[in-house]
Formats: sequence, structure tokens, C-alpha cells
Amino acid sequence: MPGADSFSLRKGRPSYVEAYRGTGTQRQLVGYVFLSTDIVDIPAYSGKPVVTLIGMFPQGVISGVRILKHSEPILLVGIPEGELTKFIAQYVGQFAGAKVEIGKSSAGDDRIGLNAISGATVTVIAENQVVMRSAYAIAKQVGIVKVLPKPPARFTAQSGNRDWKTLVDEGSVQHLTVQPDELGIPSTGQPYIDIYFGYLNAPAIGRSILGEAAWKQLMAELKPDEHAIFIVANGTASFKGSGFVRGGIYDRIQVAQDLDSHTFRDTDYRNLYGIAATGAPTYKESGIFILRGGNFSAAYPWNLVFMANKVDKESGAKTFANFEQEYWLADRYLEGGRPLVVRPDPTWLRVWKGKKLEIALFVLLLATTAGVYAMRDRLVRRASRKDKRWVSVPKYLIWSASIGFVGFYGLAQPSITHVMTWLHSLVYQWRWELFLSDPMIFIFWWFIAAVLFIWGRGLFCGWLCPYGSLAELSFKIAGALGLKRFQFHLPMVWHNRLRWVKYGVFAVLVGMSFYDIALAEKMAEVEPFKSTFLVGGVWHRAWPFVTYWAMLFIASLFIERPFCKYVCPLGAGLAIPTTFRFIPLKRKSECTTCHACQKGCGSLAIDDAGRIDQRECLLCLECQILYYDAHTCPPLSQERRRRTKGGLELTPIGADGYFIPIKVVS
Repeated sequence: MPGADSFSLRKGRPSYVEAYRGTGTQRQLVGYVFLSTDIVDIPAYSGKPVVTLIGMFPQGVISGVRILKHSEPILLVGIPEGELTKFIAQYVGQFAGAKVEIGKSSAGDDRIGLNAISGATVTVIAENQVVMRSAYAIAKQVGIVKVLPKPPARFTAQSGNRDWKTLVDEGSVQHLTVQPDELGIPSTGQPYIDIYFGYLNAPAIGRSILGEAAWKQLMAELKPDEHAIFIVANGTASFKGSGFVRGGIYDRIQVAQDLDSHTFRDTDYRNLYGIAATGAPTYKESGIFILRGGNFSAAYPWNLVFMANKVDKESGAKTFANFEQEYWLADRYLEGGRPLVVRPDPTWLRVWKGKKLEIALFVLLLATTAGVYAMRDRLVRRASRKDKRWVSVPKYLIWSASIGFVGFYGLAQPSITHVMTWLHSLVYQWRWELFLSDPMIFIFWWFIAAVLFIWGRGLFCGWLCPYGSLAELSFKIAGALGLKRFQFHLPMVWHNRLRWVKYGVFAVLVGMSFYDIALAEKMAEVEPFKSTFLVGGVWHRAWPFVTYWAMLFIASLFIERPFCKYVCPLGAGLAIPTTFRFIPLKRKSECTTCHACQKGCGSLAIDDAGRIDQRECLLCLECQILYYDAHTCPPLSQERRRRTKGGLELTPIGADGYFIPIKVVS
């Protein structure tokens, strides 16, 4: 807050502090400062909120933004701090009530578009909501932003009382349950909190819950702009809060509607002496709460919010978490039915809608690659050791698309960090939004999972991995430019030892992630993927990252895919389920004694006994070209010479690649 030299104590709900300049009679209010986590609970890509401090001038203009803490992997080690500072600086000067969004608006209205951080789209969309919703909430609370009241609900005449099951089935009574594992605490065999709640002003609902006499008495006490809700609950916790004192606030529950939130004081509480509806459950605590004034309308949806402390299982730290359930009266209780409500799309859906063309092209690339590989028998039959264009041309095109479109443009390089996030979600809490937030990565992983058990990891690692494609293409280009005589394979004895390194790296990273996820994310920099694709170029990194990347790249010019063979933890993680792939590569009985394929295998995946290690195979198809080549494959070459001497013209057909006679030559 520029110009401030003193601050008030925290005040308001949600909390903020007033900033002042001067003392005594000269003291002047210069603005407000507030913490985002006091106002909103919006998770970013990591599943945790970005803790942000925000300042605002008395006119409602944002004066400054500072990020105090975040757990975003890409921002921890991938993107320079300067990029983050540059992004949040865009909020300075924005009005708290403005429509600010990430990217240029195509709506043609008064929306303001901000530049995103390349590679951290989901994070900046979440941070945009954090900053603007926090500023709006405080601006509205202190009177800077005036909110137009919503039209009040007008209730239809309904006769008869409903039993409990009917009320629940039609949504007039809603149910909110929070389990201990959602808060990171040990299970006790019962919910942490199990709440039923509903709106009492609607005559049919209020009479069914309270009974005729009690409902009329309650309605007589309410002023025209006041509303009553009931809450009954079971569980190990209390919705009233253990720290409640007379004159205080019920700090466990709120009612939220749009950006408005309503809290309850002790004077807003009424005893609920019983539920009249037949079939109502037993409960250990209950109450009626009065919403007084404010911009609340029962004609529109609202949420009951339960607030609790959550223990982070990874770090042990406590955070504040909100759990909410929507409530909206059914059409039958509202004159004219429910009003039209335009709901904002969730963050992940906005990202998907903004990348329709990229998603379509990416799906086309994946489908084309799978289709080409599915036709491999037809392609390798046409190819030979001297003429491989039927196989090499499609692969070169797919490698180029993977590097340019998937890697540099789409930033969709799969990583061991995704595997760690997936494993943590299985163990702790699964959140679909976390994985849906990056559409190309989400689609890519489903594709990898599908082909992994059909053909093994080779279709991804050998054909579609952006970094693997870059390494392979660099090796091929270097050979074509005159370095071929310097290119070599490691001796098999060293290869067989070093290939286990990547499995060790994989195990260490996964194990470390359950001890310290932030440290594991930093250790995952053993992958050069971020330096290559995600930070706008390796030259934006510190010198250790540049040196490491350069060493790997230079090695790739002389050794075919050294990182993929010996270091890549992602490749190791995918190699393990490849053991159970459905369709292996074809082999002949003679392959156990013939070493011709072994000499041409760039992955060094064929042992001395002719067996292919599918976990190491990158599906280059060199051995499959040889499999059908009558002039190079020793068993087929011998068969060809023997048959030719017998006066037969032959053609190789069938799955085994052997010849059959089609014509006798005189």
C-alpha cells in the first residue's frame, strides 16, 4: 500500500485492515489490505491455494499484489520469478468490480484481458479468480461497489405436508457430508460432519419441517427482507463451532450466493425443537438461522458452506478448507419457475473451450500415429534395409509434429511429475479438475494408458515423446551431416548395467514425493523437459540447468537417445506395465541363434538369445523390416537361395515371412 505508515487491527468479515497515512487529526485513510485466504478458497494446479496479499485504494483500484506462498510445480522450479512478478503486476490499476480474464476477450464487451504465463495457464486462471474475487468482496463490504438487489422469491400456494424422503428427493432438503479423510485426520468410523439443511420461508417446506403452528410463529418474527434456514447434524464435529461465545459469530457455517457471503451471530440463532416431517433422521444438534438483509434471494441458487481445518498429509501443515452444497428451490415452489441463471464455466472447461482447434489437431496426430503403427506389417513388408522410406517417412513426420506442435507449441510434454501427482491423488484425494485443467496432457495420458497395454511404452517413447523425438531427430541429422563415423553404441555389458539407473531414479523420485513433494518436484529436474519446452527456451534457465541440458544434447548427437535409455524416470515408470503388453513384436524360431536383428537395434533391446526386451524396446521397427527382408534376414535368405536353385519363383507372404511357390520357371 503506497504511502501507508500505519494499519488498523483486522476487521470485517471477510477480514481486512485499513491503511493510514499520518497521525492524530491528520490521519488519512489511504486504502485497504487483505489476504486472499481470508476470503476465497480456490485451488490452483497443485490443488492448493496461492496465498496472495492484495492492496486496494479507497476508490476500489488495486494498488498492489504480492504472492506470499504457492505450491505450483512449474512456478517452483520451471518458470523464473520475474515472470510471476510481471503477471501479477497487471492487476495494479484494475478496478475491483471490473471483468478481468486471462487472454484477450472475444465477447466484445467491457472485459479486460491479461497476458498469461506460458506453461502455467491453469495457475494464472486460478490466481485471476483469487485476486478479483477477493478485491470485489472487500470493495462490496466497505461500500465501494454497489450491488443491485436480486428480485425476491414469490412462492406458489402448495397444500399438504411432505414427508422427509419426499423433501430430500425433490431437493427441498439438501445433504452435506464431510469425512475425516477429506480433512487429513484419522477415521473414527463416522463422518466428521453430516448435515441436512433447507429453506423455511417457502410455505410448503416450512410447514412440513416445523409444523403449522411453529412455522407461522417463526414467519411472524421475520421482517420482509429476512430469511430462515434450518440445520440438523450428526458427526464428531459441531457446525456451531467449539469456540463460540455469546456475542460472537458462528465461524463454521456461512451462506454464499454468487460473490456474497452471509455469516450468523448469536442473535441470528433460534432453537429447533423438532422436525415434523415423517421419517426424519435422528440428530445430535440442530438450529434455525436467520439471514438478515443483504443481497439474498431465495429464487436463486445459494450454497451452505461448512468451514473446517484441513491437515495436509504431505507437509502436516493446517489449512482452512470450505465444503459446500448448493440449494435451489424446485420450480413448483416459485411463481413462474426458476429464473434463468447463467453459471460461469469451471476453470478446466474454459481451458478446453479455448483450445478446440489444438485439441482436434492433437487427437488427429494421436489417431494417425496409432493408425500408422497398426499398419506396420504392411509398411515393413514394403521396406528393406536399403529402402526404408515406407517406415522412416511417417516417423520423421510424426517426430517433427511431436517436437513442434506437441512440445514447443502445446507444452504437452508428459513428465514424471504427472505420475507423482496421479499417485498422490490415488492415495490422498482424487480431483478430476486437477487433471482436466490441461486438455492436451489429459488426452495424452489416456492415449498412453491405452497403447501401453496393447503395444507397450515404445509407441509413446519412440514415436510421440517430444523430447525423445528431439533427441532421435538430432542423432539422425548429426549422422547425415557427417558425424555418423563418430556415432556409437555403448558395449552391451555397460548398457545392461546402466539401463537400471532410470529405474532407480524413478523409485527415488516417487519415494521422495511421499516424504516431501516440493523437494521431489525439484529433483524431477533430472528430466530436461522443462528446460526444453516449458520455460520459453533453455537460455532462460540458470547455468546449472543450461549445462545439464547441453551435456545431454551433445551426448544425443553421438549416442542414440542416451537420456531415454539410461536416465528417464518417466520411461522407467512406463516400462513396468509394458511387461503386460498384449501384442509383442514378431519373431521366428531361428531368431534365438541369429544375431542380425541385434546389430541393427538402436535401443539395444535384443539380447544374445534373440529375445526382445519389450520394456526397453522403442518400436523403431528395424527388426521387423529385417524380419520380412529376403535378402538380409539370414533364414529367409537361405530359403530364397534354396528355392531359386530348385527353379521356383517365390514371394514372401504370411505372418511368418516365409516363401511359397507361385509359378514354375522352365
